[in-house]
Amino acid sequence: MSILFGLMQSMRRLQMLVLGGVIAMVATAAGIVTYLRVTNLESLSTPGAIESRVARTARRLALPAVVRNRTNPVPASPEALVEGMTHYADHCANCHANDGSGDTAIGRGLYPKAPDMRLPATQDLTDGELFHAIEQGIRFTGMPGWRTGTASGEDSSWKLVQFIRHLPRLTESEIEAMKAVNPRSPEDVRQEIEEERFLNQGAQ
Repeated sequence: MSILFGLMQSMRRLQMLVLGGVIAMVATAAGIVTYLRVTNLESLSTPGAIESRVARTARRLALPAVVRNRTNPVPASPEALVEGMTHYADHCANCHANDGSGDTAIGRGLYPKAPDMRLPATQDLTDGELFHAIEQGIRFTGMPGWRTGTASGEDSSWKLVQFIRHLPRLTESEIEAMKAVNPRSPEDVRQEIEEERFLNQGAQ
């Protein structure tokens, strides 16, 4: 009798576990459908505080301590800073802006939007975290991975880390110098050709 009673108890527990699992799956599916309908998966809105906190926590948990604790092997120097600034102006400014604000047409259109890298949310990251983001990218954002698998590529990424640290102290003259390195759009090139053609005609 006691064996039969024990079996019945075990069956009830199993039924409750199965029922709980089904309820959890239904609730999760309902939450996903609600999220999809509310957001329409559009990229122009801004993530809420909870979503942002969860994303930052998940990103931090995904990185092992050995990655987070890496230190920059490139010695700080004016030359390294200029190289990092030049590389940033050519590769990063389209999304992040020359001043690191993220206030560009592309940066504003991403989800989540390109961060203002002058603020603590970026500046408080370790050198290892910044290097990893540059090299490997960040999934579910617009941040691509720039890893080339070469020593020179890693050297460039570490110099970018140095420049990112410099962003809160960026000067107007540095921003002006970066403009000469920024990629030009086809419209900019076309306009420059037309201006040169007009000037050449006037000189004849």
